[in-house]
Amino acid sequence: MKALVLAGGSGTRLRPLSHSMPKQLVPVGDRPVLFHCLDALREAGITEVGVIVSVGPRGDEIRRAVGDGAEFGLQITCIPQDAPRGLADCVRIARPFLGDDDFVMYLGDNILAGGIAAHAEEFRRTRPAASVLLTRVADPRSYGIAQLAEDGRVTRLWEKPAEPVGDLALTGVYFFTPAVHEAVASIGPSARGELEITDALSWLVDAGQDVRGEVFPGYWKDTGRIEDVLECNRVLLDRLEADCRGLIDPDSIIVGNVVVEPGATVIRSTLVGPLVVRAGTEIRDSHVGPYVTLGRDGVLDRAGITDSIVMDEVSVVDVRGIHGSLIGRQARVRQAAAPASGHRLVLGDHTRIEVVA
Repeated sequence: MKALVLAGGSGTRLRPLSHSMPKQLVPVGDRPVLFHCLDALREAGITEVGVIVSVGPRGDEIRRAVGDGAEFGLQITCIPQDAPRGLADCVRIARPFLGDDDFVMYLGDNILAGGIAAHAEEFRRTRPAASVLLTRVADPRSYGIAQLAEDGRVTRLWEKPAEPVGDLALTGVYFFTPAVHEAVASIGPSARGELEITDALSWLVDAGQDVRGEVFPGYWKDTGRIEDVLECNRVLLDRLEADCRGLIDPDSIIVGNVVVEPGATVIRSTLVGPLVVRAGTEIRDSHVGPYVTLGRDGVLDRAGITDSIVMDEVSVVDVRGIHGSLIGRQARVRQAAAPASGHRLVLGDHTRIEVVA
């Protein structure tokens, strides 16, 4: 079985962060979202992976991040897509890579804590034409929705239905035999101009093919919004074990499951887990955690941060009370030199800021 990972898209819901980096490389827990996906594929016994990337700087950044796959124990082939035309179109353009092999398609901005190994093994054993992982959602209008018979067969699918038709949403993990290629070749663009994977699945159902659905029992999240990213960060940090191999001075206090990578430095600070401090970051006279991921080569000096993701090369000086925040690469956060009567802001395009009175 091969894998097809979708890592294109512009990530408009994560602006302004996604202006400068692919949404799939936003870190949650101790690794970027995309890396969690690749780890799950390796654990499922899959070694050959095609990664759909956009044409341009974001695609190039993902190529550099995944390389040839050796870091993950995989063989990775990047497949360029010049414009987003739907999930089924990704299957179409990946046909030369997929050949006539079975494969799993995995959306690279989704997190399924606990992995997909058991589901991959079940697909190998039973080998229906297609099998989809599902989860129950509160608002079905935002997702592809499947209807199941009592025996687990998919009987009908909808793409973001305007009216409630059920609460079983597609998670973004799909197992296929080569039968899907005929389905993709037989459908046309939807009303929004895309080749929908729900239409390809519906074509298989209408053709009498065996399409199965299975409810994913663990934690699932589409990391499309800032709130979702922070929630994933909390869930994955809760699964970490303490591992402090950086330099921590005797005046610092470590509480709970804290990871301090080699090359990181902690001086006169309190770290409360779960928490990750990446290599090269220096923390002085600060209180950090719980539920914080700190990127590489940053500086925290007299800072206070909880429930946040701080990316690489960030400097936070003389600012405490940071909470529920996502701070992009090379950002500089510091106290104003003198008190002011109001708030002075310098904001880029699509920035969102929340000021607490």
